[in-house]
Amino acid sequence: MTADPPGQSNLFPAEDRAGGGGPVAPDLQRLPTGSIRVGTSGFSFRDWIGPFYPPGTPPGGMLDFYQRRFRTVELNATYYRIPSTEAMRRMAERSVPDFNFMVKLPAALTHERRDIASPAAAILDAVAPLGSAGRLAGLLAQFPYSFRRTGAAEQYLADLRRALPGRAVFAEFRHASWDAPDLPELLARVDCGFCAVDEPDLPGLMPRRAFVAGDTAYVRLHGRNRRDWWGGGSRRYDYRYDEAELGEWARIVRELAQEARRTYVFFNNCHAGHAVVNARMFAELLSGG
Repeated sequence: MTADPPGQSNLFPAEDRAGGGGPVAPDLQRLPTGSIRVGTSGFSFRDWIGPFYPPGTPPGGMLDFYQRRFRTVELNATYYRIPSTEAMRRMAERSVPDFNFMVKLPAALTHERRDIASPAAAILDAVAPLGSAGRLAGLLAQFPYSFRRTGAAEQYLADLRRALPGRAVFAEFRHASWDAPDLPELLARVDCGFCAVDEPDLPGLMPRRAFVAGDTAYVRLHGRNRRDWWGGGSRRYDYRYDEAELGEWARIVRELAQEARRTYVFFNNCHAGHAVVNARMFAELLSGG
């Protein structure tokens, strides 16, 4: 599919962009494959106003609108700054009972990797209100391309997992050195979940490989924008999946859901609202629409 976005004025019908109404996304709990939740990597984007959010939607009203259409979201802002416990308490209070959050670990734990104890304790404190309210799906450790599989890297993964007790943790690897037959066994030893990725077919990147580690399946789709992946900044996520590409993942996700107690699928191609379009397309494919 092309990385160049079409016109953004009608990504959703006008009735879906209206302020009121109940859930629009299909009820995936009715699927025979079990509990599959589809969402996006973040929800607070100015360029989604118009394409997804009604014109004039303030930042404080985005979550209310979003959770009428999706039942889960990734919080990616936590990668840049650990929020206060009070901010997470307010977010828990604003969310509906059947909604949950996957929280991305801060860069200090996945990219800088100089200290584990302090940032791990801080993020655990921050997400405590989400956990107490039953809104926390887990913690995502998105490691960078530079995090290659070595003995030291495996030990770091084990140490990080031990520093986050009582919470589900999922590892996302970007470098292909982690794509080895014994990866499921490694993750089982350290009690860590696995996040499968969809990204461009470029040398060195983690290939499309999916399996269930623990009781939860997790998939993130970043787009396949080969042109802008290296050095493209936010434009690396400027990509709209077509139905055939999503159909491949729908088949895989259904298979994963047969093994998993919970299954999460998040779209991170957030540029120009592509993620919400693809998330709804994917939900409709899963529901047979």
